[in-house]
Amino acid sequence: MANGSLHVSWCRALVCALALVAADGLLVDITYVETAPAVAKGAVCLDGSAPAYHLARGFGSGVNSWLVHFEGGGWCNNVTSCLQRKRTRLGSSKEMATQIAFSGILSDTPDYNPDFYNWNKVKVRYCDGSSFTSDVEQVDPTTKLHYRGARIWQAVMDDLLAKGMDKAENALISGCSAGGLTSILHCDRFHDLLPPSARVKCLSDAGFFINEKDVSGVGHIAAFFNDVVTTHGSVKNLPSSCTSTLPPGLCFLPQNEVNQIQTPLFILNAAYDSWQVRNILVPGVADPPGTWRSCKHDIDQCSAAQLRVLQGFRDDFLKAVAEQGNSASRGLFINSCFVHCQSETQELWFSSDSPMLGNTTIADAVGAWFFDRSPFQKIDCPYPCDSTCHNRVYDDPSRA
Repeated sequence: MANGSLHVSWCRALVCALALVAADGLLVDITYVETAPAVAKGAVCLDGSAPAYHLARGFGSGVNSWLVHFEGGGWCNNVTSCLQRKRTRLGSSKEMATQIAFSGILSDTPDYNPDFYNWNKVKVRYCDGSSFTSDVEQVDPTTKLHYRGARIWQAVMDDLLAKGMDKAENALISGCSAGGLTSILHCDRFHDLLPPSARVKCLSDAGFFINEKDVSGVGHIAAFFNDVVTTHGSVKNLPSSCTSTLPPGLCFLPQNEVNQIQTPLFILNAAYDSWQVRNILVPGVADPPGTWRSCKHDIDQCSAAQLRVLQGFRDDFLKAVAEQGNSASRGLFINSCFVHCQSETQELWFSSDSPMLGNTTIADAVGAWFFDRSPFQKIDCPYPCDSTCHNRVYDDPSRA
């Protein structure tokens, strides 16, 4: 902040604050899940604190419609990384903000969120590090780590059902990143909780992670997910139809999960997902000299050779998606942007310059698919053809 801006009057600051709230969305208070059933289940975050969510009540025609959105934030794959996570908002509700802004798919304004604005909207906070699959009864007396993500999922669902979700006429679970994986892994379970007459669907935003070797030829992500599943005792919450034929870690990957899901599912993903490029294709350990540093911070800085590798990644991503079949109930919005998560940010979800495929915004595509107005299955042309992209540029800590 420049020195001169410190002298802005309190009145002008208030106007700015209100403008920011309007732009960023409705502020919603936190709810801690401390019910007797949740306590009895041992449904707690990594550090033993109560799980939490934020609920904005529906209104008008949306009072019996529910959107349950799962927060993202990666995973911890061993005791060391889970201990680090335990001290943050991704492992403890004690570290979470007590109020957060709802925007994008969570907005309560029809101009910003035309199909879901007046629904009951929930953002489930993420504090287990396993996409809500962990379940280990014993707590190590030394680390005091609690691996209870699956119990958190059930406790939150029970709490929401008791608050009216059991009467839902429409329901959608969604999530970003690790939350997008959650919406895949728990899609059919969510459907099973709701009335048979309800329209129930699932949306995964940036959650379709693929089993790709990194640029050094190592299967880094497969080994990582295997460690996640082992550490968290997740195997019991993965489909036995998968774990009976593949190593459990591979059953954490959507390409080995999605074709078994019965509930309608919409996959929203960038073909050059920036998280996957930075952490699966080019993790730091695969690029000691830093040859890829500029490229993976800004796709416009990639060399011709690096772009060929990225196009190969896109090819493998599209192949993994294609292997899931093209059921009429499946939605697809696969654009060629360098970005990660597109449903929570207003400018990406629905605005005057949002990303589009076939002249259709993400919000319009998801809404038309959910309400069966029209199917939507579109895949973008290769980078750099899409002028509607909001490509992410990351700060490079190596630069002065």
